[in-house]
Amino acid sequence: MQFIDLATRVARLRGSLEARIGAVLDHGQYILGPEVAELEQRLAAYVGVKHCVGMSSGTDTLLVALMALGIGRGDEVVTVPYTWISTAEVVALLGAKPVFVDIHPQTWNLNPDLLEAAITPRTKAILPVGIYGQPPDMDAINAIAARHGLPVIEDAAQSFGACYHGRRSCGLSLIGSTSFFPSKPLGGFGDGGALFTDDDALSEKFRQIRVHGQARKHHHPLLGINGRLDTLQAAMLLAAFEQFPDEVRLRQEIGARYDQGLKSSHVPGLTLPHVASGCTSVYAQYTVLSPERDALQARLQAAGIPSVAYYAVPLHLQPVFGALGHQRGDFPVTERVASQCLSLPMSAYVSEEDQRAVVAALSRADEPHRA
Repeated sequence: MQFIDLATRVARLRGSLEARIGAVLDHGQYILGPEVAELEQRLAAYVGVKHCVGMSSGTDTLLVALMALGIGRGDEVVTVPYTWISTAEVVALLGAKPVFVDIHPQTWNLNPDLLEAAITPRTKAILPVGIYGQPPDMDAINAIAARHGLPVIEDAAQSFGACYHGRRSCGLSLIGSTSFFPSKPLGGFGDGGALFTDDDALSEKFRQIRVHGQARKHHHPLLGINGRLDTLQAAMLLAAFEQFPDEVRLRQEIGARYDQGLKSSHVPGLTLPHVASGCTSVYAQYTVLSPERDALQARLQAAGIPSVAYYAVPLHLQPVFGALGHQRGDFPVTERVASQCLSLPMSAYVSEEDQRAVVAALSRADEPHRA
């Protein structure tokens, strides 16, 4: 069994992928070719915003967003400690300080009830994350940000395609950011990402920063990076996007089947993912919690079933952020989730048979292990 079934996806897409790649090989515009603009237009329409700007990775999207907002040394950006390191890494790379806020005990996203206490005169942005495929409580976050005059960047690397009260992820705040890493819901075939906004001036800054701060040839008003999305990646993403709505539907059906099977199995102490009222999830991962995580993982492994404990060491306990002075106990919900989380095989193409095997293996997790 595969943890993420990319092979089935490629097989379904192969004809479209080859046609799209062939078109790029024919026109030869490998950097910022017409497929990049076409992808940007289609994704902006899908999200429901004016602008989409393709980028070289989901990390670079966050970096460029912060650069466009002028964030630098001495500034603070509020985010969560339960996420992939890129979210806080880009803050530190610009000389700013990541300020962590604990996560909500049910959604595992930023807890808005704790947000205001983390805001200081040095705070320059709020960076919530849509962990495992569900957007954060963006209305509550945006309301607090508005009171303090702060921009919000939604890190939707895992939640692209999900909805929050009828609006799509990446269109829920001033800036939306996503990743096209192959395992993501709209996965590409290498690195890639995109930024979304309704703000014309920010969109123009994104476009300049991604080409070394260049506004026109030989004119560089901004410091920038090489953050371009390759034309070949854009072309393949256009092929993938054709079936993306169907894959979102399949992911949600698979998530519902996991819910039903695991609820019926009555695995002791198991906590299933909670989708908040008014939200949908694209289940970038299907993640459960258990105080007996290691035993569950061993049982799955014995049955030939892969699983992953993502973010098992949260960011506030990572050595690279040691200078922030955090210690164990500072963010108790994050630490509990990090110590108990286990992600099960998940993609748009997990078969019902494989799901039954996963549920059966977990159901026997409390039995004595036999070699």
